[in-house]
Amino acid sequence: MTGSHISTLRAGTKHALSAHRDPDVRRWLAAYAFSMLGDSVYYLALSWAAVQAGSPAQAGLVMSVSALPRAVLMLGGGVIADRLGPRRVVIGSDAVRCAAVLAVAALLFLTSPGLWPLALLALVFGTVDAVFMPAVGALPARIAEKSQLARVQGMRGLAIRFASVVGAPLGGLGVAVGGAPAAFALAGLLIAVSVPLLMSVRMRDLPADDRTPAGGGDPAAPHHGTTPWSDLKAGLRYVRRHRVLGPLMLAIALGDLGFVGPLNVGLTLLADRRGWGASGMGWVLAGFGVGAGAASLLLTVRGRLPRAGLVTGYAVIVGSVAMGALAYVPALGAAVGTAVLVGLLTGLSGAMCGALLQTQADPAYLGRVTSVSSLVSLGLAPLSMPLAAAAIGTWGLGPVYVVSATVCGLGGVVALAVPGLRRAELPG
Repeated sequence: MTGSHISTLRAGTKHALSAHRDPDVRRWLAAYAFSMLGDSVYYLALSWAAVQAGSPAQAGLVMSVSALPRAVLMLGGGVIADRLGPRRVVIGSDAVRCAAVLAVAALLFLTSPGLWPLALLALVFGTVDAVFMPAVGALPARIAEKSQLARVQGMRGLAIRFASVVGAPLGGLGVAVGGAPAAFALAGLLIAVSVPLLMSVRMRDLPADDRTPAGGGDPAAPHHGTTPWSDLKAGLRYVRRHRVLGPLMLAIALGDLGFVGPLNVGLTLLADRRGWGASGMGWVLAGFGVGAGAASLLLTVRGRLPRAGLVTGYAVIVGSVAMGALAYVPALGAAVGTAVLVGLLTGLSGAMCGALLQTQADPAYLGRVTSVSSLVSLGLAPLSMPLAAAAIGTWGLGPVYVVSATVCGLGGVVALAVPGLRRAELPG
């Protein structure tokens, strides 16, 4: 039997498999879960070690160091993911993060060097994240069929929820057993597990039209002979001119800008002024997590929702109304119920946006497309947090929540108003 025949049989088998039965998808999902679990433990260890080694202001500075390289380099990271191939970039990123965390764990175990290694580690993480995140976004389309990408987004969402729920207690256990060095070592080992799992994942070939011409390189890389700068400009031009991706990026930007402030800064102040305390805020956050997890589970089970663009628009608008109402709910139980609804609708709209991005984008551009959405969500949206805090101090919680909900809801209006996005469907 020829090698090409074997490849054809494998392609046919993969095409027939649902995502949750596909061994490559399962290995990728396990790798992603371990990587995210390591991230959760790492952030807890970093915050603990920074507080122990310096003042609260210094600790806050260390925790924010990674934001700058992540925002500045994110678009370039998308170019790297497309040029080198997402699987290779994700493996390299996890290997670098693992080595950096274990090195700091050893340094903290042997000496007391102060804050500088923690700041350096945060800088390395932020730099690596700038290439890791676009590559992670581009990888599912190279593993699963388009008809399975919505289900993959649901499975990915469940992995993120699992990591957020389990990671904090694991990190706390590591700190309790052996301090920050033990927690960092645990984070490094968890990230290390992802590397061999990713190495065992087989990539799907791209359609012939998406491959590079003669000259070698990864099949998903941009055309041979181009420069990284021209690749970046081509990617931005591709997003801007695309009938679905362009308005989708605007909808994502508006949704994130309106959502981040009330969820982070606003919720803390809301719990304080309502007298719910830290435990009450924890219950509200848990409600949000339950709702978002339910949305991920829905997509995992269903695999596809019809009229994806329309569902996304309505989910954003109704979720925005629920978020705005949160500021006016007096009782903790009602606030938790509202948070469940917010989590369900925003989790659903977020997963649908991710699935539309995955299925609408040419695979050869997915790293760059993902880098644009990641820059909006992780680079620009956090800037709204200090603005939200200042606005709440001036005008109060209610007006700021209403304005934020309006901004968020405009993302849904864009999804409904632009015909290309409103009529967008996920492949069946």
